[in-house]
Amino acid sequence: MNMKIIAFDVRFDELVHFDKIKKSLGLEVVSTEDPITKENIHLTEGAYGISILAYAQIDKEIIDMLRKNGVEHISTRTVGVNHIDVAYAEQKGMLVTNSSYKPDGVAEFTLMMMLLSLRKYKAAMFRGNVNDYSLIGLDGKEIKGSTVGVMGTGSIGAAVIRLLSGFGCKILAYSPTGKVKPELEPYAEFVDLDTILKKSDIITLHIPLTKGTKYIINKEALDKMKQGVTLVNCSRGELMEIDAMIEGIETKKIGALALDVFEDEAGIYHQDRRTDIIANRNMAYLRQFPNVVMTQHMAFFTDNSIESMVKCSLESFVKASNAG
Repeated sequence: MNMKIIAFDVRFDELVHFDKIKKSLGLEVVSTEDPITKENIHLTEGAYGISILAYAQIDKEIIDMLRKNGVEHISTRTVGVNHIDVAYAEQKGMLVTNSSYKPDGVAEFTLMMMLLSLRKYKAAMFRGNVNDYSLIGLDGKEIKGSTVGVMGTGSIGAAVIRLLSGFGCKILAYSPTGKVKPELEPYAEFVDLDTILKKSDIITLHIPLTKGTKYIINKEALDKMKQGVTLVNCSRGELMEIDAMIEGIETKKIGALALDVFEDEAGIYHQDRRTDIIANRNMAYLRQFPNVVMTQHMAFFTDNSIESMVKCSLESFVKASNAG
């Protein structure tokens, strides 16, 4: 198959999968670790499609330039497509596809973040690094007996619910679409947004980022929550209004905050910035608190998931070509 693909944002861990999968599919793939920009978009000339991550906004200007270069297909190696102007791309006759991976890695990571937060592991780890093995202030909470609210019941939210079912907690589930999933009803009670905010001791987010869900966790939402609530976000940083989160930590309304994602993380996460000045004050400020756990957008980062995302992206080009 003589089909040229340009892969942008290629991480070190993806290279072996790109090499293996492109050979099995008979694709010509040119890869670069750089995100797509107006300066390097000339690389796409004569290519059928591009494979990207979420580090560059594929806006109308970029889409027009891609179309001029003959590109017909944009494939993102992510589940979300909010970094692509999908409507405009389709208007220009371009196909946009996303990737998928099994939910287990993110679901397990979410449970880990809950446990780290409830058992105050961050503070305990810091003490251990300086040979302070005292227990004062490290008394934790248990998931058993708690009410856990799972916002989002897609594949990842559903996997989290199934994992939680073994912990002896009450599980509340909320879907932005209002759809109740019968297969989850043995484990969780489906409720509306107000109920999950008011009754949950722990709330974990697994909803996509859309215009309707952006900043769904804001000051108004926080005011409805229990005092000392634990919040976990392994979905998208923009689901949380960060000023409200800071106020919640400062006032102790939030008992613990666990974030694998952060608004404006692009250009920071997944890069070595040890000797750089990082211009994200909110990120730096929140990171200091002993009850805030932050990881570098790595919940998805397992060998199975990485291979699956690369495979989905490259296979989408072949499937689209065969269908056409």
